Amino acid sequence: MEHIISACPILAKEQYIKRHDIVCAQLHFNIYNEIDVKLDNEHWYDHAPKSAKTSHKGKVTILWSQKMRTDRTIPNNQLDIIICDHKKGTCILIDGAIPDNRNVIKKEAEKILKNKNLTTEIHCMWNVKAKVIPVITGVTGTISKSLRQMCKQHTRKKETTKNGNIGHCTHTLWQVLM
Repeated sequence: MEHIISACPILAKEQYIKRHDIVCAQLHFNIYNEIDVKLDNEHWYDHAPKSAKTSHKGKVTILWSQKMRTDRTIPNNQLDIIICDHKKGTCILIDGAIPDNRNVIKKEAEKILKNKNLTTEIHCMWNVKAKVIPVITGVTGTISKSLRQMCKQHTRKKETTKNGNIGHCTHTLWQVLM
């Protein structure tokens, strides 16, 4: 079962990417709600993220799945979500992944290390305080303590990090086994 839900190279080409995009779209929807951006849809599962959106007061810009142009060549320059708060002078870089439950903490550390150069470059180019938040959830919904703490620090509303993995995990198993 572990092979099917997290380690199959055939499913990795389509199903795992789809699962990743669904979870990131839900997070994107919740971020929009958090900063009070008017949404076209009422439910997260109807939400189709736009590549760039600025809040109604122009204080916050949210980028979706954008490659960052930098002065130096940085190999890992595409993140899932970038939130730039112009008023506070901060930039939150969100990079998500859905590994096997055993690898959640390892993948979290990997994402922070992988994006260190990009964080430094954004800090220098945009003159903002940049921080990486790795949103790593296990295939059955496992999340790390550090993700819970980061969510408490960066959110006003409750349940910004609901997990849609279990439903997609079940769907993937059903497709393969039937």
